[in-house]
Amino acid sequence: MTKADIVDIVAAGTGLTKLETEAVIEGFFKSVVEALRNGNGIEIRGFGTYKVKKKNERYARNPKTGEKVFVPEHYVPVFKFSKNFKSSVDEGMKERKDERASE
Repeated sequence: MTKADIVDIVAAGTGLTKLETEAVIEGFFKSVVEALRNGNGIEIRGFGTYKVKKKNERYARNPKTGEKVFVPEHYVPVFKFSKNFKSSVDEGMKERKDERASE
């Protein structure tokens, strides 16, 4: 699924135009990025939590050459799904599996 697909689904479900929906979705993405850039986490109940994790400096290995490479300290965005989200996906996948098995 692409961002355009999400825009189509949300527009159909809300009655907003695709242009308005795209602006809302872009605004959401930008606000998430900006909050994380400022070191703030975001919690969306029933969906999940965005936050930034610090990765310590370390030595890694280049898989092509086997050469040891220094990786400096850096920060990465992470997303943790809520329990409700995970269980909903699990149930949906099990239902699909059951439907395919009965065909």
